[in-house]
Amino acid sequence: MFSKDPIINLENFQQKKVYFGFFLGFNTFDFKIDYKTETPDILVKKTTGFNVGIVGDYKLHEYINLRFEPGLYYSKRDLNYPNFSSPNDALREVNSTYIHFPLLLKFSSLRTGNIRPYALGGLSATLNLSSNAKLMDDNLQQRFRVKSWTTNYELGFGIDVFSEYFIFSPSIRGVFGINDELIRDNDPNSPWTSNIESLKSRAILINFTFH
Repeated sequence: MFSKDPIINLENFQQKKVYFGFFLGFNTFDFKIDYKTETPDILVKKTTGFNVGIVGDYKLHEYINLRFEPGLYYSKRDLNYPNFSSPNDALREVNSTYIHFPLLLKFSSLRTGNIRPYALGGLSATLNLSSNAKLMDDNLQQRFRVKSWTTNYELGFGIDVFSEYFIFSPSIRGVFGINDELIRDNDPNSPWTSNIESLKSRAILINFTFH
């Protein structure tokens, strides 16, 4: 692969108009929290989740592809409120199961031997199956609620590695929420939600794609 004159694998693969694949990977989700007034920050403890999904790729140009990557993402975040002495009031666990729908443009460089770097970016919509959006219970009943649907923009890069039989494509991507996800408590003076101006997800995704 890295020799002076490597054997070129899957030489005609780039001529295909449409191709499919699948991915497995890991994620780390966080919250970006903006406040109405200055206050001690809510601490977000992140954990590592997992991703799985499929890839559909459509060639627009020799170096530009339109890519659709629907997938299932699981993540967990713990919110720690600094102003509560009781652990039951201070801790809110946010378990999320996302169905993620990104539509991306992939910009590939010239292929060098069996390596081809690329950058990608686009927009996505996310359905949170664990949002609790329809429940009337709120933080008084230890229910932290977020909206079911969110929108994001995404930026990342990766490398296509051409083997003899398939393409292995590791990539890293940032996901940045656009809209406020928080559902406020029923009490407008709630100590958990009243001072939050906006709460938006952001994430780092590491995917290993096979074509």
